[in-house]
Amino acid sequence: MKQHTDPFFLFSYFKGHGDGLHLAWSRDGFNWKALNGDEPFIRPEAGPERIMRDPFLLPGKDGLFHLVWTAGWQGKGIGYACSSDLLHWSAQRFLPVMAHEPATRNCWAPEIFFDEDQQQYLIYWASSVPGRFPDTDHTGDDDLNHRMYYLTTPDFKRFSDTRLFFDGGFNVIDATVMKDGNRYIMFMKDETLRPCQKNIRFSVSDNLYGGFKRASPPITGAYWAEGPTAVRIGNDWIVYFDKYKLHKIGAVRSSDLKVWEDISDELHFPPGAQHGSAVMIPFERVKHLL
Repeated sequence: MKQHTDPFFLFSYFKGHGDGLHLAWSRDGFNWKALNGDEPFIRPEAGPERIMRDPFLLPGKDGLFHLVWTAGWQGKGIGYACSSDLLHWSAQRFLPVMAHEPATRNCWAPEIFFDEDQQQYLIYWASSVPGRFPDTDHTGDDDLNHRMYYLTTPDFKRFSDTRLFFDGGFNVIDATVMKDGNRYIMFMKDETLRPCQKNIRFSVSDNLYGGFKRASPPITGAYWAEGPTAVRIGNDWIVYFDKYKLHKIGAVRSSDLKVWEDISDELHFPPGAQHGSAVMIPFERVKHLL
């Protein structure tokens, strides 16, 4: 019976160019084992480019697993599907979250956060809209200049208008949000190329809807990092990220969000895992996968 109460972690990721949703599991957050023989649980069908990168999986309060992903290098939408058991999936949908901005170049690394207070989901992602933030135009790869945007939905059928989520005065992608008591922590990638940053930072807010302002100094080292995802293990924050130039997953750990220790050498992930998302989940919801 002990296995039913111990922490159980699930990690969603992709491989290659964007082949689909891969899943790995862990008891301790350090040693991760691939499920399904490391074959995709679902392959991409939504959007013109038919890729599935940066998959984010949220166990919803409605008993469903909600999945969003980067459906293309370019375009004005993201991919969405849901499942009750991770084996059988709904039809994939292409959500045109930036269709109202004709100049939008991309929609990258979407994630979902459930707001307990408002009983609604936030879907948020990074997009580059040329000329919208001129002070940082030409600071990114291919002159992309991202900010974080969001919309809300109670049921993934009805959607609010899209709004600006985070503008810290720099080119930003790959945000992930965690609740910590009465405050919210947003980890993100500083995507600035000129001068080069390519690191992970965070911002703290008491207001989920647009309260994030000043970002911390980098919490990662002298390597290019992207795709942060965070969990709490005991009193520690563990922030995983993709050391994408080194082709491996790394992590840093902190108990106070001030002093960070690189623990990358303690991790064991499936080979080839890229830009994943980690979540703590009741064992009963996924035991059938083992």
